[in-house]
Amino acid sequence: MSRKPNSATARLKQDYMRLKKDPVPYVVAEPVPSNILEWHYVVQGPEKTPYEGGFYHGKLHFPREFPFQPPSIYMTTPNGRFKVNTRLCLSISDFHPDTWNPAWSVSTILTGLLSFMIEKSPTLGSINTTDFEKKQWAYQSLEFNLKDKLFCELFPDTVAEIHTELERRKEAEKQTRQSTTAEVSNLIRDQLQREQSPLNGAMTNLAIIIGFAAFAYTVKYVLRNIAWE
Repeated sequence: MSRKPNSATARLKQDYMRLKKDPVPYVVAEPVPSNILEWHYVVQGPEKTPYEGGFYHGKLHFPREFPFQPPSIYMTTPNGRFKVNTRLCLSISDFHPDTWNPAWSVSTILTGLLSFMIEKSPTLGSINTTDFEKKQWAYQSLEFNLKDKLFCELFPDTVAEIHTELERRKEAEKQTRQSTTAEVSNLIRDQLQREQSPLNGAMTNLAIIIGFAAFAYTVKYVLRNIAWE
């Protein structure tokens, strides 16, 4: 029995080195420093999927019998695909020890998780939401993850990337608001000009009439004075 934990530890250390040398696209993973049997991962939503722009945090719990027994898999970031903090029923998880292959590595597990995430096949632990709802969760996932202390400790590079993305979104929203405000101001000004045009025309006509009346009165006054002389 004492050899099993050592075997799991040795195998996981080996998988970690391989993962660092040959990363899984869109996924990063780190073991908890105090417990190599617990790993955390982050899936970055692939382009042209409802998850694009999102960062999805989850964890793997490896048994002491690993690699002869599969891990349990959880997702902790709301995502519209999987229930959060719930064991996921996948062919690479402990729900199906009969289909587990001891040759599979952590990279294999993460690749399989990503593949199943972007599919729409239902399973125990999955949920049925629209692509629009998934995109909403992708947008909200960034700030959600920043509230997780362990996430921030394990993935500082991802945290920096999230902060950069939030700043970009903030600036884009600011420019959108300014553009919208300018458009509304222009519409209001145009409307006021249209409303004031008839009034301006009437005032102009009135000024002309008064001017002619004053001119006529002046001429009449001059002629009268000449006649008296």
